[in-house]
Amino acid sequence: MYTEFYDYIQKLHLFIESQEMRIKRLENLFEEALKEINDLKAKPSISVDKIEYKFDQLKVEKLDGTLNIGLNPSDLQGIEDFAVGNQSVTTPFTPAQKMRNVMDVEEEILHYVDTEADQLISSCEQNFNKQVDPSYYSFIKEDIKKQLPERIEHYWRNIPIQKHLPENEQENKQKICQQLKTDIEKGIAAFVQNLPDVRKE
Repeated sequence: MYTEFYDYIQKLHLFIESQEMRIKRLENLFEEALKEINDLKAKPSISVDKIEYKFDQLKVEKLDGTLNIGLNPSDLQGIEDFAVGNQSVTTPFTPAQKMRNVMDVEEEILHYVDTEADQLISSCEQNFNKQVDPSYYSFIKEDIKKQLPERIEHYWRNIPIQKHLPENEQENKQKICQQLKTDIEKGIAAFVQNLPDVRKE
């Protein structure tokens, strides 16, 4: 009875600790987003003092279409990319969009750990003929969860800038989730494989 109560308290403590860490991560992401927004607000607006056009040096053989000289302030709000030579430079996701995407990935992987990790550990026990102490199951899962924010940020930074588009959003998240699941599977396998040899009775 005492052992069950102790296990329950230990699991409750681990759960509360993981929730506190997640809240802290979300607070940090929120503060980072606010800082970026304030930095953008603090940037000076575009100002043009004087433009001189020397129309007498232009030779017009055919006048056709629309002539736009410069940009209207209203046009700037709709611009999402500029062509530079043959390359296109695209504006990345806003901090709020990035935070939402990071949270989506984290939520999926946390669910994956909670539902699949026990089976992964059990399979590795059979494959490597090892016996994992039941207390290690919680330890392994909590250790994985603690490393998630850093791993997600790492993979997010490695996405090419030209892929930071709304149409690639789902593909980016799926790719990061798959990379993380592969990391988790390899990490669990390495942990179990390196345990001292204990044959199951």
